[in-house]
Amino acid sequence: MEDTMIIGIAGGTGSGKTTLTQKIKEVFNDQVVILSHDYYYKSNRHLPFEERVRLNYDHPEAFETDILTAHLKSLKAGQAISHPVYSFVEHTRLQETVIMQPAKVIVVEGILIFESRELCDLMDIKVFVDTDADVRIIRRLLRDVKERGRDIDSVINQYLSTVKPMHEQFVDPSKKRADIIIPEGGFNRAALAMLLERIRNFINN
Repeated sequence: MEDTMIIGIAGGTGSGKTTLTQKIKEVFNDQVVILSHDYYYKSNRHLPFEERVRLNYDHPEAFETDILTAHLKSLKAGQAISHPVYSFVEHTRLQETVIMQPAKVIVVEGILIFESRELCDLMDIKVFVDTDADVRIIRRLLRDVKERGRDIDSVINQYLSTVKPMHEQFVDPSKKRADIIIPEGGFNRAALAMLLERIRNFINN
């Protein structure tokens, strides 16, 4: 559908991507669907849990981005999709899928979505959420312990061994593809208001 707007929201772990995405969804409800890159982590079901825990989940190869790209094209064409469901507790993809209907606005969210040129080419607006590293690690620590059943030592070890180096190698350089860079994401009221107005104008016109 030519009357579909696709917005990409990227940025480092704990940067505020999800907060920004949720605020957009709160305003426009059913006119917006959210497609997270996290849904498309490779299953790795063939590996034992102990090995899955040690994998690098912050490298572009950790995702099946080709499936996300195909699903995004289907939604843009007005077709429903069944996207995967990933468990951060089990570190694998679940058997179930979720049916998603097309909508006027599609938000694609993830740390590495700007790494794929093909994915970027589908986006009408590319937003990079830029937040200081110390703030991001605190947010990630709180999220992983409270929501994903992780212990503090494992979160810190993962951050130092893969998250931080992958951010420096892949995530931060990808912001050169962004149309808009928003410090603090959904907590930046002025930038949020401008983005919401852009979406509102698109929907109304």
